[in-house]
Order: sequence, then C-alpha cells, then structure tokens
Amino acid sequence: MSTHTGVGERIELRAGDAYAEVGTVAAVLCALRVGDVDLTEPLPTDVAPPPFCSGIVLAPWPNRVRAGRWTLDGAPQQLDITEPARGGSLHGLLEFTEHEVRERSDAAVTLGAVIHPQHGWPFLLDTWVRFELAPDGLTVTHGARNLSERSAPYATGTHPYPRIGSFDVAELVITVPADEYLEVDERLDPVAWHPVADGTDLRGGVRVGELSLDTAFRGLRPAGGVTATLTAPDGSRLEVWQDDDWRYLQVFTTPIFPREGGEGTAVAIEPMTAPPDALNSGEGLVWLEPGETFEGRWGFRYVAA
Repeated sequence: MSTHTGVGERIELRAGDAYAEVGTVAAVLCALRVGDVDLTEPLPTDVAPPPFCSGIVLAPWPNRVRAGRWTLDGAPQQLDITEPARGGSLHGLLEFTEHEVRERSDAAVTLGAVIHPQHGWPFLLDTWVRFELAPDGLTVTHGARNLSERSAPYATGTHPYPRIGSFDVAELVITVPADEYLEVDERLDPVAWHPVADGTDLRGGVRVGELSLDTAFRGLRPAGGVTATLTAPDGSRLEVWQDDDWRYLQVFTTPIFPREGGEGTAVAIEPMTAPPDALNSGEGLVWLEPGETFEGRWGFRYVAA
C-alpha cells in the first residue's frame, strides 16, 4: 500500500508485527515500529520537508563540506551553498530528489536516484537504497555505481531520529562505544579529532537529556556490530548496527523537535561511511573507478523488555 504526500510516495512495509513507511523523496524513513512501539520519530503525512532532515539519505557525502569548496586533481570545485547561515554544503545532493521504485515486496523496497554532474560535482553516479523490514527491525543497504568516465569519490550516511515508544527521549540512555570525537568550530566545520571526554564520552551510557551534541565519532568498538544503543527505563532497547566500512557515527540532540502537542527532546543517530568534510580531508572516501560499485549496510534492531 502507498499514498502520495509532500515526501513523495509513502510506501508501507510489513513483516510480522513490524511496520515501516518509506518516502520516495530523499528515500526518507517516515516511520518504523514494532507492535505499538514507535522506533523512530514518525513523520506526519502533512509535513514536508522532514523536520531537522529526519530520516533522509545523505549522498554522495554525509554531513557538510566546508564553504562548499574542495579540490579535484588540483582544480577547485565549488558546490552550491545549501546552509547559508554557516556557509557550507550540507547533506549531499539527494535531500530533495525523487527516487524511483526499482524493486518492491511486502517487506522490502529498493529506491534509486541518479546524481548528475552539477556545480562542484563533475560526476555521474547511480545510487540506490534498499529497506528490508524484519519482525525485530530494519536493514538498510546503500549502493552506488560510477557511471562517469573517471574515478569518482563517494560517501554516504543517513539521518534517523530513533525513539522507544512513548518514553520521553530525554530519559533514554544512549551508549556509543567510540574512542574519539571530532572537535568543530562555530560553523561546525572540523578542527581536530580528540579522545572522548566529559560531554562526549558515551561509552558507559548517558541520558539524552544531559547532552548537547552535534558531534561525529570514530574509533567505534562495536560489540556484535552494535555501534549505538538507546535504552528505555523499562530495559527495552534499540540497537544501531553498521557494516565494518561504516566507521563513523554522528549524534545530534535538540530540545525543540516538533511533535503533535509541542516541541520536545529528540536525538539523531547517524551512521556514516565518512566524517564531516570528507571531500577535503579524504578520510573515509571511497573512490569508485568507472563502472565500479559500492554497497554497505546499517540497521535497527529492537529488543523488548
């Protein structure tokens, strides 16, 4: 079943007691729940674009590019500035792009979009995202194929806002087994990596309401592939897992996420294959030769109390 809204066609997925909705604009995750437990912030049908970029796919780079500028083989490249307040290029090139439905079943859908050459991006990439629902969660596979006649850089990420049912997000405990965090300046551009410390050390678990973060982490030491966990007061938890080549995670907290009934605390947990400003640092970038393909996965797993 599907409906058409401000985020394109909203496609419903079902697997056992699990339910998800995916929108075709930005391949956005609109809803995920198991039984009556919401596992992401549900996106109302009359809301577009998603608040705080909730649920969108980030490609061909996650996070931001400093001042929208980078260098390719010695030639300066200037991307369009999409975050005027900070002067950067944010969240890649697919934030407002309609994806086509390439495969579909009751429990899975694959959405695809071509990234064409444009300002500061002289490459042609075919990209896709596959959402596969299971009774206890969701697996998301991101892929890209270089259709250019030259090698092309690629990185990707995602921007979900998880929660656990009706529990106040501020009361959830977030755990991230990461050794380093990325210091940023006033424009949120990278400065340097540092060992985690007070305010950024999430290895032992911290209440979301105690945090003020828009922070990238690396040096992930996942147990069983789990790179982040949200735990509710009743002991139920939502696990985030990532493939080995998804070596970065961004955590963002806000006290003003819009919901029915008023604003409240929310947390974005963002798996990434590269850190902020990767087009300049080169860290985490995949360079695809002509015709070469990349695929990688992340997902949610719900464990009831």
